[in-house]
Amino acid sequence: MARAGRKGRGGGRAGAAERRGAAVIEQMPWSIPKNIDRPIEPLNEEGVLAIHEGAMRILEEIGIEILNAEALEVFREAGATIKDTNVRVGRDWIMEMIGKAPSSFTITPRNPEREITIGDNNIVFGNVSSPPSYWTMETGRKMTGTREMCKDFIKLSQYFNCIHFCGGYPVEPQDVHASIRHLDVVFDKLTLTDKVVHTYCLGKERVEDNMEMVRIAGGLTHEEFEAKPRMYSNINSTSPLKHDEPMLDGWMRLARRNQGLVVTPFTLAGAMAPVTMAGAVAQSLAEGLIAVALAQYIRPGASCVIGTFTSNVDMKSGAPAFGTPEYMRATQMTGQLARFYGLPMRSSGVCAANVPDGQAIWETSNSLWSAVHSGTNMVYHAAGWLEGGLIASPEKFVMDCEILQHIQRYMDPKITATTPDDIALDAIAEVGGQGHFFGLQHTQDRYETAFYQPFLSDWRNFEAWDAAGAVWTPERAHHMYKEIIASFEAPPMDEAIREELAAFVARRKDEGGAPTDF
Repeated sequence: MARAGRKGRGGGRAGAAERRGAAVIEQMPWSIPKNIDRPIEPLNEEGVLAIHEGAMRILEEIGIEILNAEALEVFREAGATIKDTNVRVGRDWIMEMIGKAPSSFTITPRNPEREITIGDNNIVFGNVSSPPSYWTMETGRKMTGTREMCKDFIKLSQYFNCIHFCGGYPVEPQDVHASIRHLDVVFDKLTLTDKVVHTYCLGKERVEDNMEMVRIAGGLTHEEFEAKPRMYSNINSTSPLKHDEPMLDGWMRLARRNQGLVVTPFTLAGAMAPVTMAGAVAQSLAEGLIAVALAQYIRPGASCVIGTFTSNVDMKSGAPAFGTPEYMRATQMTGQLARFYGLPMRSSGVCAANVPDGQAIWETSNSLWSAVHSGTNMVYHAAGWLEGGLIASPEKFVMDCEILQHIQRYMDPKITATTPDDIALDAIAEVGGQGHFFGLQHTQDRYETAFYQPFLSDWRNFEAWDAAGAVWTPERAHHMYKEIIASFEAPPMDEAIREELAAFVARRKDEGGAPTDF
C-alpha cells in the first residue's frame, strides 16, 4: 500500500489556543457543534407509537431480569411486579419516571472551559473505549493492549479539539492487574487531559475510587462534586432483557451522587434481539428505559442519556456488522423515540473493519453521519475503533478526527448564511460573463476561511502526490500520530492536587484496589 519510510506532510501552525504542545497540524478550534439540521425521521407518527407500544408491552408483560438485589428492592418499593429476578412495571409509572429526567444537562470537568452540554441539539464526540487489542502500522499486527498504548490514546484525546470527552479505557492495559487498572488509567486520564472522563460500573470499589479521584482532581469539596455532574458512566444491559449486578450497583451509586448516566443496550438484530429493526429497537428501548426509571426513582432529575447500539449480525458467520444500512436506520429510529421521551441520546462511530482501510472509513462515516441525522447528542467510539470494538488504532483515530472536523464544519451556520454579502450580487456583477472570481476583493477578503481545510486529506493531483512519495492516507495518519505524541504537553495541574491524587492511588493500591476473580 504505502511506501515504507517515506514521510507524509504534517506541518502547519497551531489551530487553537486551547491546545498545548508543538504545532503538528492545523486543526479547528475547540467548540461544541450544534446540529442545525432537521433530523431524518424514517418513522411516521404511527410507527413511533407502534415501537413505543412494543417497548411498553415488553416492560408490562414480559419484564426485565434485574440481577441486583438492591435494585430489586427499589423496584419492589416502587410497586413493580416481581417474580424471582423478573421485574414488570406499568407504563404509567415508567412514563412518570421518564418525565422527571432532564432533556439536557452539563458535565463540568476539572477545566471548566471543557464543560460539555448533553442535549439542546449539541453533538459531542468521545474516543474509542474498551478494545482489548491494538493495531498500528509500525508493527502491522494485532497486539495486546498496554498502559503505554492507552496513554497514547489519552494524549490523542486531549490533543484533538474535535474530541470532547475521554470515555472508557481507549485500549485495555492488560499489563496492569485488573484490581488496580482503574486507578492507573483514571490517574492518566486526569493528568493527561482536562476533559470530561468516565468510570466503569464494574464493582463498588471502582466507582467509588473514580468518583473520589475526579473530586480530588477538580479541587472540589464533596458538596461541590455532588452539586452537578462532573463525570459520567455508561452501562450496557445484557441483552436480551437483563441488567447485571455490578452495572446496576454503579448506576445507583452515580445517581445518588448526581453524576452523568448513560444506558446503552447492545442489541444485535438476529442474535440478541429480533431480526427486524423495529423489534430490536423496541427491545433496546425497554432495556434502557427501565434503567432510566430506576435512576429517576432514586434521584428525581438525575442526568440520564438513552443510548443505542442496535445493529445486525452477518447471518452467515454470526459476526457483528456496523455502519450498515440497518444500523443507520435503527439509529435514526431510536432518535425519534428519544425525542418522544424527551431524553438526550447516545450513539457510536463504529465499523467491523480490521485495519484502517476503505471499509473502515465508509462504515465509520455511515455510523457518524447516522448519528448526525438521528439527532444524537453524545457519540461514543467516534475515533479509533476497529474490528467491531476489539481493536483500537492510532492511525484510525487520526483518520476519524478528519471526519469529525468535516461534521463540525458542516454544521457551521456561516456556510448557509444568506446576507447580502453572502449572496454577493456586486461580485457577480463585477465578473459578469467574463473572467473569474479569484482576483476579486470579495474573494481575497474570504479565501483563507471560505472552505474547510483538511489536516489529513491530500488534495494534490496524482503527479504531485507521487513525486512527494505516494504516501497513502493511513501512513500519513501514522506519522501525524507519532509527531503528536512526541510533542505532547499535558494540560496544567496544580502540584498539590497532583500529589493528593497520586497519594490516593498509592493508598488504594496498598489496600488491594478492587477485588477480582483472579
